[in-house]
Amino acid sequence: MKDPHLMDRRTVVTGLCATLALAAVAPIAGTKAATPNAPGPEGLEDPVSKYPKPPFQEQSQPWPGLAGKMNPKPDHGETSYKGSGRLTGRKALITGGDSGMGRAAAIAYAREGADVAINYFPTEEPDAQEVISLIKAEGRKAIAIPGDLREEAFCQKLVSKAVEALGGLDIVVNNAARQQTKPTLADISSEDFDATMKTNIYAPFWILKAALPHLKPGSVIIATTSEQAYDPSPDLYDYAQTKAATMNYVKSLAKQLGPKGIRVNGVAPGPIWTPLQVSGGATPEKLKKFGSQTAMGRPGQPVELASIYVQLAAADASYANGQIYGASGGGGQP
Repeated sequence: MKDPHLMDRRTVVTGLCATLALAAVAPIAGTKAATPNAPGPEGLEDPVSKYPKPPFQEQSQPWPGLAGKMNPKPDHGETSYKGSGRLTGRKALITGGDSGMGRAAAIAYAREGADVAINYFPTEEPDAQEVISLIKAEGRKAIAIPGDLREEAFCQKLVSKAVEALGGLDIVVNNAARQQTKPTLADISSEDFDATMKTNIYAPFWILKAALPHLKPGSVIIATTSEQAYDPSPDLYDYAQTKAATMNYVKSLAKQLGPKGIRVNGVAPGPIWTPLQVSGGATPEKLKKFGSQTAMGRPGQPVELASIYVQLAAADASYANGQIYGASGGGGQP
């Protein structure tokens, strides 16, 4: 005969477990499955629907193009980026700072407390003046230095002007680039090839050579490379190889300068909505569906990379050296 007290204890335990199990399951059974379009917690945004998707209207501009004339206009963080003092007192030089990732970095750096000098091609003055106004609005020094990076003398002058105006230099962002789509190798003239090499490879070499004597331990160098460095498009023969070279110099220079306390890293964007595309960087047909091949079905916006440039410049990323940070919407290798 079984012990009645033992049976009572078993009955209580069994009943308690059943009650707990039902309590755990009940909320799930009574809740509707979440849908992608359902509103989430405050501050949570769906990256798929956050920005415009293709098809985009047909448009083109003379090189190097203006962000202010693009439709839709790119988001560089003009109203959305919020700083938190991560770069207070820092002094940055950014090439191609009038638009694209350079503009996004300039706005973010200023809102994080840095003084900023931007370089741009003279015809990009309208975009550049918008950036200068945004930097000044943060109470930071804003230095505009227009000029052609394909000239060694100007690159040297660019650094000296930035150092003088900022009172030093500890962040160098080599971001400016030339990209012109050409269907075949035969369509690239020696002049075109030379212009791309001078802008994308020679200019960073000249700038860094001039800047190094001014960079102290804790300074950073950041290069903008591209997904083209490891997955080149057939119509970007010259541009793609310059971005592979950029990725390579980041890794080489990081080893050279690491012992001196100077970090070197790169950012590898995927398809990003910038004037680079509408001023000859993409064919009209490619532009209409630009970014559609990504997992998110859209191109990225420059502001979506701003926090990467900030992180690589910030002191709390002190062990990041020789790294390539990708942002390509679901593809890519870095």
